[in-house]
Amino acid sequence: MEDVEKLLKGTVEELDRLLNAKNVLGDPIEREGATVIPIVSYGFGFGAGGNVAQKSGSSAGTGAGGGIKPLGAIIFDKDGARVESVKGALTSMTEIAAKAATAVMGKMSASKDKPDA
Repeated sequence: MEDVEKLLKGTVEELDRLLNAKNVLGDPIEREGATVIPIVSYGFGFGAGGNVAQKSGSSAGTGAGGGIKPLGAIIFDKDGARVESVKGALTSMTEIAAKAATAVMGKMSASKDKPDA
């Protein structure tokens, strides 16, 4: 059980190191009189477990996974400060599908309202 505790402690210490504002607000990038600060979202999960057997000793393990997604940027330039969002492919596809579904439903509704000839 001591091994599992060590593994968990190490994992939590690493998470503590990762969870800070600098990882959500990236390092500023300066270009052509403007400063851009990237904004990202990230998530992760982890697990740990172990077993102690009387004859064969003990075993332990951990697992983790994560991902990062760009959300936008804070831009400071001669015009002031603004936040620009990043639309990902999934967002765009969702918007297209929603518009298409709305158009189809509108046509179906319109054809129901017309009397049969």
